[in-house]
Amino acid sequence: MSSGQPPSPPPPLPHVLLVSAPFQGHVNPLLVLGRRLASEGLLVTFSTAPHAGLKFKHGEEDDAAADGAGRGALRFEHMRGEGLWAPDDPRYRATDDVARHLDDVAPAALAEIIRRQADAGRPVTCVVANAFAPWALRTAGAVGVPGAMLWTQSCTVLSLYYHYFHSLAAFPSGDAGPDAPVDVPGLPALTARDLPALIHAPEELVWRQAMLSDIASLRETASWVLVNTFDELEHAAIQALRAHLPVLPVGPLFETEDGGGGHDVCTAWLDAQPPRSAVFVAFGSLVNLSRDEMAEVAGGLASTERPFLWVVRDDSRDLLPAAAAASGDSNTRGKVVPWCEQRRVLSHRAVGCFLTHCGWNSTTEALAAGVPVVTYPVWSDQRTNAALLVDACGVGVRLPAPTTRDALRQCIEAVMKGTLEGEDIRARAEEWKGKASAAVADGGSSCRATREFVGAVVSIGAGN
Repeated sequence: MSSGQPPSPPPPLPHVLLVSAPFQGHVNPLLVLGRRLASEGLLVTFSTAPHAGLKFKHGEEDDAAADGAGRGALRFEHMRGEGLWAPDDPRYRATDDVARHLDDVAPAALAEIIRRQADAGRPVTCVVANAFAPWALRTAGAVGVPGAMLWTQSCTVLSLYYHYFHSLAAFPSGDAGPDAPVDVPGLPALTARDLPALIHAPEELVWRQAMLSDIASLRETASWVLVNTFDELEHAAIQALRAHLPVLPVGPLFETEDGGGGHDVCTAWLDAQPPRSAVFVAFGSLVNLSRDEMAEVAGGLASTERPFLWVVRDDSRDLLPAAAAASGDSNTRGKVVPWCEQRRVLSHRAVGCFLTHCGWNSTTEALAAGVPVVTYPVWSDQRTNAALLVDACGVGVRLPAPTTRDALRQCIEAVMKGTLEGEDIRARAEEWKGKASAAVADGGSSCRATREFVGAVVSIGAGN
């Protein structure tokens, strides 16, 4: 017999709030992680301080996505008010100013988002925040919400920072020679020249301060450390660091399918090139080369007499030599564009070499695409990533800095010509492509780690 009582409403879905600093290289992997978590049945909301330079949907609250849990749909509810700059504020172009601004005003804005979720009947079960946003996990802890960090660089770099800032290993001093050895448990052979730049950066640098804040409090603020890597790539580093931190390798974090987007101008240009003939050049969203460096890169590319696709941001276009700036005309061998879908370009059959600054997103995308690399690291973690690509993975060569056109030509020829060295590099690149693909496939190492985290979040939700 019916009791006449209406059925109880279903319990709210476990709800993960993703929080990112508003930089493209931070946003991209967190969005991919969010879609994977949503595909596993969690309700996922993404938040940042949106601005005109970010390339993704700046939607406000999307209630329809709440019904998409289990199908990869995300909600977007961005930080607003509480003294935050407007999305069109030009100060977002100065990364140091953005970091200081968010440290001051973002905690209140984030706490307000968490409160609104509870009031709307979808309380936040866990906050996942990128590194370099230490205010996010501090704020989550202050309101009683468990936190996880998404480390968007390599586990090797995380281990270097952790051991350095906690004085767990001896490091060469800042004035040591570039060949001074670095010995950290679980890491490959490294030297002083391979250390990430923030280790010996000035203490007043805002990014060093953010890093120190992250690392110093990580064991207290993060119940999990999700790392954008995969076990096959950094197995020893992951195992060694687990003695100190609850590390879960959940990468590589980029879309595993093409994702549509149509037949853009880059794809159309690449379609016209022979297989493995083109050099792809991209230095990321933050690296700034000098006018002289741009001239040497342009001269080196021209001297190879190979087709090239070069991404040059609008804010650097005036540094190009006139001949390179005109690239893209029908009578030129190369094409210069302000932006491209990098993952799609690297996966194109025409690309035979990637000249890269070695940001971690670019590093993992190159490995997953099986493309040989010429490394030209500039700052941050890029020197360490270059060492992993060249020495540990064996998929490329180093371009000396400051570069010359002759050096660039020689490096490109080393990985693209049919020499024994070039063939070995290409073979190893193809092997890493298979390993990266297997890691994110159903049942792969990163898939299992992601599901372990999802299970933990579900358990927290069931206990509330």
